[in-house]
Amino acid sequence: MRIRAGVSFPPGYRIGHATDRKSKTGCTVILPPPGTIAAVEIRGGAPGTRETGVFTPGNLVNEIHGLVFSGGSAFGLAAADGVAEWLRECGVGFAVGGERVPIVAGAVLFDLAVGEPRHPDAEMGRSACGAAREGAFETGAVGAGAGATVGKLFGVGRAAAGGVGAAAVPLPGGAMVAAIAAANPFGDIVDPETGRVLAGPTFRGATVGIARALREDDLAERNSPPHAAGATTLVCVATTVPFEPGSLKRVAIEAHDGIARAVRPAHTVLDGDAVFALAPPGPPPPILLRLRVGAAAAEAVARAIVSAVRHSRVRPRKRR
Repeated sequence: MRIRAGVSFPPGYRIGHATDRKSKTGCTVILPPPGTIAAVEIRGGAPGTRETGVFTPGNLVNEIHGLVFSGGSAFGLAAADGVAEWLRECGVGFAVGGERVPIVAGAVLFDLAVGEPRHPDAEMGRSACGAAREGAFETGAVGAGAGATVGKLFGVGRAAAGGVGAAAVPLPGGAMVAAIAAANPFGDIVDPETGRVLAGPTFRGATVGIARALREDDLAERNSPPHAAGATTLVCVATTVPFEPGSLKRVAIEAHDGIARAVRPAHTVLDGDAVFALAPPGPPPPILLRLRVGAAAAEAVARAIVSAVRHSRVRPRKRR
């Protein structure tokens, strides 16, 4: 396993991980600057999420105070409770009488088939908040990516290691779009330029290529059914360009193109693919700038997914 400092997010963003290396699970917390708004687009067929309905354009609330990506499948949603408690104690959230109510969104990935049985909980969410810092952060098999795997057509035992990756794309004029991805897909992760498989299952010593195998191969002899392990790619895209909720929703939609470029096949019925887009509040940007941000979001997402597996090179150990 290699873990190294990754790229930075826009100023004011704090990112932290909590990792249980024995259990091969954890969570990753993104704490945005005050006033940040969010939009979300879910395209996987098996999502596990919290507070995503809040960010529908036209609803009362669109500000976000924290975002949590977690292992542990549905159990991992508990990590967001700890983040909400931590933020409340810090005085963050909407004032409701004498109380503070933070808006904390979350999404989970399935890592229950590796490591020792433990689920991220509220205490782990609090720990990730305590570790959150501005600037460069760790990528690889950390946080939500600690137990992530790639290429599950034949089960986790033949899958490659996934992880957390990040990338940033500068725009003309000084604006920035960055992405962090927890890569745990059913499909392979590929080089977006060449289509070469970077991470995925092997069978009898050879790289399979899941998309091709699904189209062409007789899979009956390979006795690990696809549903034996869940899958998901979770993404947060952040930009310094101000948006309003409706136009920011389009950024979340376009950012999914980055998943499709780097994961093949993507958005399957077994995946919980979700993209959260975060930005400062403001009027809709001019059309050209909106186009630039959307294109940069897709590029940053693809690069982040690729970086996740380049920093996580150990094949996962299947739990017995």
